[in-house]
Amino acid sequence: MKEKSNIWLAVALMLLLALTRWPGLLPSNFSAVYAMAFCTGLYFRGRYEWLLPLGTMVLSDVVLTVHYQKQSPDFDLFNSTTLLYMAGNYAGYIALFLLGRKLKAQSRFATLLGGGVLGAIVFYLVTNTAAWFLNPFKNPEYTKTFVGWLIALTKGTAGYAQTWEFFRNTLLSGGLFTGLFVGAMKLTSSSESSEKEAPEPREKTDDAPETFHAGGSQGLVLSPASTSNTPHEDRPDLRHPRLS
Repeated sequence: MKEKSNIWLAVALMLLLALTRWPGLLPSNFSAVYAMAFCTGLYFRGRYEWLLPLGTMVLSDVVLTVHYQKQSPDFDLFNSTTLLYMAGNYAGYIALFLLGRKLKAQSRFATLLGGGVLGAIVFYLVTNTAAWFLNPFKNPEYTKTFVGWLIALTKGTAGYAQTWEFFRNTLLSGGLFTGLFVGAMKLTSSSESSEKEAPEPREKTDDAPETFHAGGSQGLVLSPASTSNTPHEDRPDLRHPRLS
């Protein structure tokens, strides 16, 4: 039962991760991917368990890239610069994963929530720095200066939403989905602990005392004396109980 619940929980989290990345479904950069990368390091401690969320991320990235390529045929989204930029995104995921590894699943909820928010900040810094340095879309504002780096972190490219808005969405979604994931895991572990601590029902043994009284409105009831190790002549005859 425990294994089945864990499998379904993992499947639900992967579906949520994929859905929140689809364009237009949520505001830009409002996604469960940051919390998922953090919680993967926190909860998926097995040797191969992390492959499930990683595979979901890679598959969704491929689907999204193909989708954007069809929408913008003038851009080659599969060139070396763009792929290197995507590698920068995965460097951010690795940072989130390692941050989750540093914490313990038994830590307080507030500590884990703070870890998820911190991870979202780290991811934003890593990926926006990669976007500024590689500049895959040739944005003229992204000059290789300190000012150009600050523009990449705060303002972004003219004609588009400012990057601080993306940061806000990254921060909010990182905190929200981390709270949901951590809360679900803590509730699951709490219910499992309650099941383990529940006393097992006592089995009736042959030595358990029984009663057998004759008479009155209570009918025939065995008494402890009838099953004791007394000589046969001291025991009442239970085959023909007297009614008083």
